[in-house]
Amino acid sequence: MSGLSLDPEQLDRYSRHIIMDDVGPAGQQRLLDSRILCLGAGGLGSPVIQYLAAAGVGTIGIADDDVVERSNLQRQVIHGESDIGRSKVESAADFVAEQNPDVTVETHETRVTSENVEDLIGEYDIVVDGSDNFATRYLVNDACTLAGVPFSHGAILRFEGQVTTFEAREDGPCYRCLFPEAPPAGTVPSCAEAGVLGVLPGTVGCIQATEAVKLAMDYGETLDGRLILYDAGDMTFDTVEVRKNPDCPVCGEDPDIESVHDVTYEDTCSVDAD
Repeated sequence: MSGLSLDPEQLDRYSRHIIMDDVGPAGQQRLLDSRILCLGAGGLGSPVIQYLAAAGVGTIGIADDDVVERSNLQRQVIHGESDIGRSKVESAADFVAEQNPDVTVETHETRVTSENVEDLIGEYDIVVDGSDNFATRYLVNDACTLAGVPFSHGAILRFEGQVTTFEAREDGPCYRCLFPEAPPAGTVPSCAEAGVLGVLPGTVGCIQATEAVKLAMDYGETLDGRLILYDAGDMTFDTVEVRKNPDCPVCGEDPDIESVHDVTYEDTCSVDAD
């Protein structure tokens, strides 16, 4: 961490952080020095980007290859009517620039693949996964676990969401400990097929942003080892314990996955057969 160097405007902007004993000037400086990658600038990425920027995360990377559509605006709250047709990373960068001039945005207008994921995550301290498909979720898990980069996972559908964090600890679980392989194609509909409550990603994304902020400040306990299941219809939160699987193909005792190039990230996202 660099020396404390908050200027008068920063002391004013972050005053509600600074007066907290558990944050203070040192905690705020950690946020300003941190580099966090947001994968996706859509439903989950919108609240993540919004709150990380407001909190003063110094560098936010945003990776997305999509453009803003009118149907996005029901839930993707950092984009507006005038952004329709624009790339989401450009729209998100403009939103952050207006919200907090302290924040540097690094845009990556690209789809995350096995060819670029290692270079992408290698530039950041923390990853927040707001992707909307299983192939990317497994790819991000494998890349972050192998590289030792902590990441927050979120997923949403209809009225339900789930969120957890994986700190990439030697004795901690990963996403494949929870779900070794993706479900068969066609068994889980997408939001475009089944719909999603507009406010749902706000709740899940805010939890992901909270986890990222705590990781950046090295404060408190994360959801590592726990999965929150949120039902907006019943307004209930359930917590499921997630244990490390000794037979996990990526973080187990005798892993089959030593590189993201060992996996075909489609269908079941399983290890390539010899």
